[in-house]
Amino acid sequence: MRLTNENKHEYRFGTHGPKYLTDGTSNIDMGIVVITPNEEHPCHKHTQQEESFLALEGECDVWVDGKLVVLKAGDYLVCAEGEAHFFNNTSSQPFKAVFIKAPRLDFKDSVYIDWRPGQEFKKEN
Repeated sequence: MRLTNENKHEYRFGTHGPKYLTDGTSNIDMGIVVITPNEEHPCHKHTQQEESFLALEGECDVWVDGKLVVLKAGDYLVCAEGEAHFFNNTSSQPFKAVFIKAPRLDFKDSVYIDWRPGQEFKKEN
């Protein structure tokens, strides 16, 4: 058994960004992400992981393979392996969500994609 509390972990950028609650000993990576108002998280995909998000607070525009999904508290979104995702918090409130990446890997599998909303999205293999 392992018990932790989100308050024992630091956000990557001080007050926002991701913070991992897992320590590399389980089969998943899991944590909390906060995206502040007018903040974007660059478009990327995972080559070997599925990533899912459970929205806890606020609202955020999420573009998955170029298609807009507006996540609100209580929504659950699954991005399959290879699906590109881009976050843009256009609201006036922070967006907070649980993220889960599975399976857990011993290396980073993120591939960043040069894409922004308004551009044509071309699926990369």
